[in-house]
Amino acid sequence: MDNNEKWSFKAKDLITIPNILTYIRIILIVPFVYFFLKENYIPAVICIGVSGLTDCFDGMIARRFNQVTSLGKILDPIADKFTLLAVVICMVIYVPFVLPVLVVLLLKDVLMLLGGMDLINKGITPPAAKWYGKVGTVVFYLSVFAIIFLKAAFRFENFALDVSLLSVTAITMLFALYQYGKIYFQLIREHNSKEKSKGNAESK
Repeated sequence: MDNNEKWSFKAKDLITIPNILTYIRIILIVPFVYFFLKENYIPAVICIGVSGLTDCFDGMIARRFNQVTSLGKILDPIADKFTLLAVVICMVIYVPFVLPVLVVLLLKDVLMLLGGMDLINKGITPPAAKWYGKVGTVVFYLSVFAIIFLKAAFRFENFALDVSLLSVTAITMLFALYQYGKIYFQLIREHNSKEKSKGNAESK
């Protein structure tokens, strides 16, 4: 990771394959919510499944074909946050008792979004997604997929199973939050140190 990297944008960044996959993930939120609320769970499962696949592959494609962009680093977590918010709302409607677990998931993403915005305001590009962040996201998608699929395909509903799956998701995401938090504070310390050194140099 280059801690000195600054925010930059080029028009061609808008149409890279990873960013197009991110757009698809954002667009899929609408049909997912529609089908879920209409209790058409199979189409809802397909939407969340495709969304999860795009999230898994966009980063790999970006690194493999050298298409990592500052825009992508911003869009990817935003897509994750909006998807999470949509799923949280739907899951609370579906299983109201899991609200505390889902609040943990939402809180984690809100904190990461605020941290990313703070870095951007300071002229620092937020770090690219790390493996622990992707693991949390994959576990999240798998848990939601399993819960919805079991109900859609087998009419199977189990409160203990739902809470267990979402609790595992919460643990993996809190671990990711802790790791990203360390990176955030490292970047802030380095930024403040550079600003202080710059100020001292200008005062001489």
